[in-house]
Amino acid sequence: MHVAVGQFAVTPDWETNARTCVALMAQAREKGASLLVLPEALLARDDSDPDMSVKSAQPLDGGFLRLLLAESAGNTLTTILTVHVPSTAGRAVNTLVVLRAGAIVASYAKLHLYDAFSIQESRLVDPGEHIPPLIEIDGMNIGLMTCYDLRFPELALSLALQGADVLVLPAAWVKGPLKEHHWATLLAARALDTTCYVVAAGECGNKNIGQSRVIDPLGVTIAAAAEGPDLIFAEIISARIALARQQLPVLRNRRFAPPQLL
Repeated sequence: MHVAVGQFAVTPDWETNARTCVALMAQAREKGASLLVLPEALLARDDSDPDMSVKSAQPLDGGFLRLLLAESAGNTLTTILTVHVPSTAGRAVNTLVVLRAGAIVASYAKLHLYDAFSIQESRLVDPGEHIPPLIEIDGMNIGLMTCYDLRFPELALSLALQGADVLVLPAAWVKGPLKEHHWATLLAARALDTTCYVVAAGECGNKNIGQSRVIDPLGVTIAAAAEGPDLIFAEIISARIALARQQLPVLRNRRFAPPQLL
């Protein structure tokens, strides 16, 4: 399976951001990708207004996703990203959506909200309550995660024990001391915890690091972007997963019961 990962700097204008997503979808499809992963919270961002993502929230049938669904119609490319969806007055849910053939085929409300490093996502965002379902692409099972979820190995492990072959992670990883090191270390750790590929997309505005990556089941980075806009490609190989799980059978060797998140 060929995958693409797109990163860009989200602007304050949702229509501009939608056009960027549509262009990346078209490029990924033209290059033969079956899966495109885009970053987290793509409706709008403003360096001077940390609440812009929530203020710009749209329903799943809003204008932003309508444009992306129109691009998705008539082809088999699966696109994964997150947007903020209104919940109650002034609040929203950080929602991962999976688009394919002109429809939303799955969604996931972010479980772990980023209440860390002097940021409090839960101030305006409601958490999800359920582990996301696996989706299938080209015979492979895909597990869904969002940004801060990366710091919680029990979610990745739960998805792997359900049968995930690949873990997908839209993100907007905030810059800061050692944060790039955390990102790279945690991506490799989740791959090694689960012997899954990890496909992670990072927003690359002034406050976030970008650095999208594809990690193989033995923790090796096989594709990576820097801090600017980019579209990277990699091949997901089922035989590589099988070999990793033969050499490193951590899923079989576990001595603890499966973790219960909720």
